[in-house]
Amino acid sequence: MQVLLSAGTDTSAGTMEWALSLLLNNPQILKKAQNEIDEVVGHDRLIDESDVAKLPYLQCIIRETMRMYPAGPLLVPHESSEDCVVGGFQIPGGTMLLVNIWAIQNDPKIWDDATEFKPERFGGLEGVRDGFKLMPFGSGRRSCPGEGLAMRVVGLTLASLLQCFEWGRVSKEMVDMTEGTGLTIPKAQPLLAKCHPRPSMVNLLSQI
Repeated sequence: MQVLLSAGTDTSAGTMEWALSLLLNNPQILKKAQNEIDEVVGHDRLIDESDVAKLPYLQCIIRETMRMYPAGPLLVPHESSEDCVVGGFQIPGGTMLLVNIWAIQNDPKIWDDATEFKPERFGGLEGVRDGFKLMPFGSGRRSCPGEGLAMRVVGLTLASLLQCFEWGRVSKEMVDMTEGTGLTIPKAQPLLAKCHPRPSMVNLLSQI
């Protein structure tokens, strides 16, 4: 249970840190996400979990973040049960196999403008798996059991932060997007940002 909780919280927190970093470097996308939230939720109440499914652009932002910076760059190891051929390669039985999902999801042969943050690429694909191009949670019977929870937690938390606060970089310099090392993909430099309550939300936040 402790392993499941740790894996779920660390990876979700990391995804939100990457998402905010990307949004701070792309303020026009951040503003578009806030406009979507304002249209769907308004300013008279805080966003609810049931609202997240009605925010397709926010879902695109999360998917694009997970494409560029998957929480687990190497999927769960698999062992070949017998000799087989994969992509022209002979794989003996008993071989430990790892899928480098980071390489697949950042491959310019698969993705147009692979190094650019373009949430629009997932427009119209809500709830649809585009082959095996995007697999931040793995695939099949051994995919991450926390996928549904992670998408809800990240979606609700990120939407709440965008609904309630205006965000900005601490300096004119772009947020450093250098990747750190580890089993997950942490930022080499933790995100520093500045925020203040959105004027349209001050009254509501003051009542909490």
